[in-house]
Amino acid sequence: MNTFSPEEIDEIDRLWRAVPADHVWTGWAAAGERPERIWIFRTRAHWRRFPLIKRGKRYCLLNEEDRVVAIARTLADLLTRVEAVPGLEDG
Repeated sequence: MNTFSPEEIDEIDRLWRAVPADHVWTGWAAAGERPERIWIFRTRAHWRRFPLIKRGKRYCLLNEEDRVVAIARTLADLLTRVEAVPGLEDG
């Protein structure tokens, strides 16, 4: 598995801070300087936590069973991917 660079972590933080307070992406967390996994917290009707990993040059958002639910080519594209994942009430 690929690790996230400090620059990528900084970009994730910048992107998250740029979204409005009521955005579905409610937060994120990472452990270590070069983590293999970052957690994206999202809410719409229900709170959810999605692991974010890198596979090659793509970012993959996983569900609770570690199945890929979205793929983003850039971290900026991740915002729309987080918004597009259905809520628990939809699935």
